[in-house]
Amino acid sequence: MAVKKFRPVTPSLRFRTVPSFEEITSTVSEKSLLRPLKKSGGRNNKGRITAYQRGGGHKRHYRIIDFRRNKHDIPARVASIEYDPNRSARIALLHYRDGEKRYIIAPDGLKVDTVVVSGAKVENNVGNAMPLEVMVLGTIVHNVEMKPGKGAQMVRSAGSFAQLVAKDSGKAILKMPSGETRTVPVNCFATIGQVSNIDHKNVIWGKAGASRWRGIRPNVRGVAMNPIDHPMGGGEGRTSGGRHPCTPWGKPTKGYKTRSKRKSLDHLVEDRRAKK
Repeated sequence: MAVKKFRPVTPSLRFRTVPSFEEITSTVSEKSLLRPLKKSGGRNNKGRITAYQRGGGHKRHYRIIDFRRNKHDIPARVASIEYDPNRSARIALLHYRDGEKRYIIAPDGLKVDTVVVSGAKVENNVGNAMPLEVMVLGTIVHNVEMKPGKGAQMVRSAGSFAQLVAKDSGKAILKMPSGETRTVPVNCFATIGQVSNIDHKNVIWGKAGASRWRGIRPNVRGVAMNPIDHPMGGGEGRTSGGRHPCTPWGKPTKGYKTRSKRKSLDHLVEDRRAKK
């Protein structure tokens, strides 16, 4: 995958880059795996905006992705590599030998007509899914489960991967994309390989309209507002706020830990901020 640049014949093309889409083999989605996707505009069930700077954007259909890979020991042929507007990674359409069709997150290097399979006794090939307990140490994986059978919840975005570092007393130790080291049960499934669309991080949208296409509306700084609209607004001339950063309702923000206190940290082996 590569990034395409433009000749700057207009101001909006000066810094804009887009993916080359050279790995895409089909632009027609499997209709049986599409579902309507309704927009909320950042509003809750009372119609009040709770997630700001959201709204508009292009219409989408949701693609049903098989995160469980629970059709064990049934070979599947990769029919196509497709674009998914709901995620940064590419997706692959699988045609199983029994006739069923499913989408999966496409790993980097997966080609059309490749045969992939999931199960406890499968080869260590890209695209195959298996429990962590049967993998070789040092294996690069993605689509990692946190609880056996629940489906993949970690390492699903473009270009990401985790590495199996060790296995000890029913736990597999993984080096995560964030840099932290954590454990998951060894009977959790994961898929071999790195997630596709590696150059996603190098794409520059280049203009405000590209954000609007994605449903992202403008974000106005508090210091640019009037005092009635924001605690950090107003003042003679331009200011940096004159106080600690806060929300429009005066609640301090920035610098606070966001990890949920309800979720146990027992699985954390080494924090991503640990000094080497």
